Amino acid sequence: MKISYNWLQQFLTIDWEATKVGELLTDLGLEVEGIEKIESVKGSLKGVVVGEVLTCVKHSNADRLKVTTVDIGKENPVQIVCGAPNVAAGQKVPVATVGTMLYDANGEGFKIKKGKIRGEESNGMICAEDELGLGSDHDGIMVLDKKLKVGTPAAEVFNIETDYVFEIGLTPNRSDAMSHFGVARDLRAGLLQKEIQKELISPSVSDFHVDERTLRIDVEVEDKDLAPRYCGISITDVTVKDSPEWIQNRLKAIGLTPKNNIVDITNYVLHELGQPLHAFDAQKIKGNKIKVKTLKEGTKFTTLDEVERELSSEDIMICDADSNPLCIGGVFGGLNSGVTENTSSIFLESAYFNPVSIRKTAKRHGLNTDASFRFERGIDINTTEYALKRAALLIEEYAGGKLASDVSDFYPEKMEDFQVFLSYENAFRLIGQEIPKDTIKNILASLEIKINSETEGGLGLTIPTYRTDVLREADIIEEILRVYGFNNIEFSNKLNTSITFNKDNSTVVENSVANHLSSLGFNETMANSLTKPEYLKFSEVLNEDYNVNMLNPLSNDLGVMRQSLLFSGLESVAYNINRKNTSLKFYEFGKTYHKYSDKYQEDKHLSVFVTGNRTKDSWLEASRSSEFFYLKGVISTLLERLGIKNLKTTPTKSDIFNEGVSFSLGKIKLVDFGTIKKSILKEFGIKQEVLYADFNWENLLKLANTKKIKITDLPKFPSVKRDLALLLDSKVEFKEVYNLAFQSERTLLKDVDLFDVYEGDKLPKGKKSYGISFMLQDENKTLEDKQIDKIMMKLQQTFENKLDAVLR
Repeated sequence: MKISYNWLQQFLTIDWEATKVGELLTDLGLEVEGIEKIESVKGSLKGVVVGEVLTCVKHSNADRLKVTTVDIGKENPVQIVCGAPNVAAGQKVPVATVGTMLYDANGEGFKIKKGKIRGEESNGMICAEDELGLGSDHDGIMVLDKKLKVGTPAAEVFNIETDYVFEIGLTPNRSDAMSHFGVARDLRAGLLQKEIQKELISPSVSDFHVDERTLRIDVEVEDKDLAPRYCGISITDVTVKDSPEWIQNRLKAIGLTPKNNIVDITNYVLHELGQPLHAFDAQKIKGNKIKVKTLKEGTKFTTLDEVERELSSEDIMICDADSNPLCIGGVFGGLNSGVTENTSSIFLESAYFNPVSIRKTAKRHGLNTDASFRFERGIDINTTEYALKRAALLIEEYAGGKLASDVSDFYPEKMEDFQVFLSYENAFRLIGQEIPKDTIKNILASLEIKINSETEGGLGLTIPTYRTDVLREADIIEEILRVYGFNNIEFSNKLNTSITFNKDNSTVVENSVANHLSSLGFNETMANSLTKPEYLKFSEVLNEDYNVNMLNPLSNDLGVMRQSLLFSGLESVAYNINRKNTSLKFYEFGKTYHKYSDKYQEDKHLSVFVTGNRTKDSWLEASRSSEFFYLKGVISTLLERLGIKNLKTTPTKSDIFNEGVSFSLGKIKLVDFGTIKKSILKEFGIKQEVLYADFNWENLLKLANTKKIKITDLPKFPSVKRDLALLLDSKVEFKEVYNLAFQSERTLLKDVDLFDVYEGDKLPKGKKSYGISFMLQDENKTLEDKQIDKIMMKLQQTFENKLDAVLR
């Protein structure tokens, strides 16, 4: 939300620097995310002064140029070459002196330099309206009032404003601060805490009165729950034209484009007081009657943006006597009922609509307007009539309008101020220290919270209706604390904590897996759990009936909760590839969501994505692309790290893979992995191969929890290594050699390792050579050669007898 400092100063006279004000607003809970300097004309016309043309003669070398001498208030006049057809001696004109920066309509700057034009010296520029950024006219130079003093800065002549705009990150609960007056009210409370007394100046409506009642438009509200309050007034004889410059400057400062005086005044009051208003062309209200009602489901209505929309039976609609829709109440106006340049009479609306209804309507139609932003958060119902009178007086003053009716005010059930009791004990406990009771009372008074009663233990309070977020004792304490200042609360040097024992080691396992993958160069991602419903078409395993649909989605792309981590991961892959980052290794811990006939179910998964090269390009080694067996190796080492071995490999049943397998332990499936189908990748604009693994985290966790850790002493005696070169049948696998070795020697044999395999024409046909290393160790003594030789002979004989091995 943008707040103008100049606008704030209309309500609160303060001469602090903008940065200092920003710091106080942040301390008050209105976080200032940035401060921007704004000029009503870029550059503020610095270096531009009022000059008087003393002489004007035709240029000797150019038919369309003239050579002038201009008095700019300096000791000597300056010579300026000018091409404007209307320049003449005796005129008062704006002159950009040498060194001045001027800016075009696109904000591009150019510097005025001393130079020669067709041989004549020129020391400045006599300016046209568009060259100064004051309009679009370029037919000739601006001719100023002759009464102006030579040398007067142009910024003073044209009332150029310099402003500072605060960008406030407003939290949804602070609807009271959605206006300049609301921010000024908070700022005043903060100043009072610093013992700076400032009067809060509110716009006066004391001049409001109706002389002639010539246009009566009745108001009928069908459902008071949807529109608890609705005010309106008729104004005739309006002239639709440009707004006064000061209103335009206020709106421009906060990023709004001025349109005409009527629309600008409604926008001005909206940002001044926080009350949305809407002006209807009165001649377009049939039957001189306004009906606030709902219409049939599917009714067509064209809004101001020329979009035809289908209405819901829950939308609040502003209609005429024949129930023709004029406006979506509190959200957006209609194309055919708004103010135009031909409008001469208006009906001005100021209302309080049900916040929940407005929020649903705005989301339903994909609209987010300044009005809906405020209505859906809750405005002050008791400001409705006041804001209407404020706008009516401005229209009367700047559009020539005449108040043509009394204020119609539908307000059947007056909203009363809220009552809360504040306990001092609870306040001190939540704040963490005792604050003087007088300080608490002063803070409450500065927030316009009335003290009805006082006891030894606390205060009975009345909360004003504009504080829709203050409903509980805890809310009052929060208000006291934010004005008192979080920075003023003392912190103890003592830190108290408790240590709890948790048998659930899922976090430990997750961290272990994350560390392992990160050590292999993978990056962790976190994707949105909401996704597109269209992704279901890519797999028959995913079922539309299992979708968990959003009742009020932010957009069509976030309509359902994901049934698979695949597609959100591919979005990340595509995003990176489109930005020339083509070698990727991602992993994500996330949940999938399903709705079954009898329950909702969430399942946790670990997804892994690999594409491009395994490592970054380097002069040390050639690039190697990632392929299926690389991913298989990553998965295998990860499972081994968790102590999960003896896996069963089967073809995967998932239809998202071009080629894929599953790892299982018994009947428990742990992971599906493989290469993703090109047809799926094409939908994401991915042209390179992508490998994907989907771990069932709950199954993984279940098996990882059963891993037993055995701790033994380090051996005191040395190990011995012996090698055998065996000639074996080519069908013999190392696994058979490995198992036979441990069957032959169970006590002293610690490890068997295959370090060489040879198959070639120097060996008999159907034979191969294994180089095998055996490690022997006795935990109680050092092994002797005789004992070692005996074991090796036993191993050799076992291989000869069982595998027909021959020692080479």
